[in-house]
Amino acid sequence: MTAVIADVIAILIGGTLGYLAKKLIPESWNDVIMKGLGLADIYIGVMGFLEGGNTMILIVAIVFGAMIGEGLKIEQRFDRLAEKAEKKFDGDSDKSDFAQGFITASLTMCVGAMVVVGSLNAGLKGDIDLLLTKTALDGFGALMFAASMGIGVIFAAAPVLIIEGGIVLLAGVLEPFLTGEVVGEMTCVGSLLIVGLGLNLMIDGCKLKLMNYMPAMFLPIVICPIYDWITGLI
Repeated sequence: MTAVIADVIAILIGGTLGYLAKKLIPESWNDVIMKGLGLADIYIGVMGFLEGGNTMILIVAIVFGAMIGEGLKIEQRFDRLAEKAEKKFDGDSDKSDFAQGFITASLTMCVGAMVVVGSLNAGLKGDIDLLLTKTALDGFGALMFAASMGIGVIFAAAPVLIIEGGIVLLAGVLEPFLTGEVVGEMTCVGSLLIVGLGLNLMIDGCKLKLMNYMPAMFLPIVICPIYDWITGLI
């Protein structure tokens, strides 16, 4: 868990420094910076999207994930929670992007093969090199995101701790299910959501309910074995 804790600390430090720097950045620059981050997110998403190898699995995951998310009203529940946290932690801000900052940082830092493979390596082999590399990237990313979107970015440390820590602690149990194919498809789905995130940041009025699509990221764990079984019968 050493590397996971280091990653969380890096996000907290980077996010805090970025939040302090936000107060020094002219408000007139904010729109330009946000759109620049949107472009970067689209680039990151497209690169990760190429990890997938089966469009059908992507479509099924997105459709059923959206149905689950909409049924559970994840976006609405999260918005209410974010509003309460925003009032408590960022109440002095004239224009706060608490929810956007949290979602942007969480998706960017919790999606990708580096998260899964790095955590599995740490849990199974004690090899933390990949997670330490991610730690450096996350610290810098938190600084950049928080400088534009504020304190919500710091709270992305929580899902990082839960996901990375969970995989590390349960590595022996999860390894058979997190095959190369599954990790690739999970990365593909998550990266598509990052593209959607970039569109939300870049296009005024674009409001994709990305939180409702979050369950889709984990569905390849179930869909991939079923798909392989069906294709094997054919």
